[in-house]
Amino acid sequence: MPGPVAGSKSRVYADVNTLKSREYWDYEAHVPNWNNQEDYQLVRKLGRGKYSEVFEAINITNNDKVVVKILKPVKKKKIKREIKILENLRGGTNIIRLVDTVKDPVRQRLQGVVGQLSEELFYSDVCKVRK
Repeated sequence: MPGPVAGSKSRVYADVNTLKSREYWDYEAHVPNWNNQEDYQLVRKLGRGKYSEVFEAINITNNDKVVVKILKPVKKKKIKREIKILENLRGGTNIIRLVDTVKDPVRQRLQGVVGQLSEELFYSDVCKVRK
């Protein structure tokens, strides 16, 4: 019988944070750019998860179709981490591009993250949600 595993190490990108500057990985110090949630009109619900609900929406300033992920109240640290990861991965293959981050102007809490609506990703995700 094999003994306990001492720890695991990623086969790919195991040392990525040592090669990047602190700004790349330090999400706790990250200050997101907050914009107005009033620029987006929700069209329909696409799905939900433990920490968020996802909607198709329209940016009313330019008529772009987007996806809005409305986050349920969680620790700020978790939200900043997700935003930082999306910013770092922007432009990557099969990654929805982060378009905006919005805050509720009255309660001053994060309302959601806005991503580019990709028809290819949209249809595959909807099929998974409806099963």
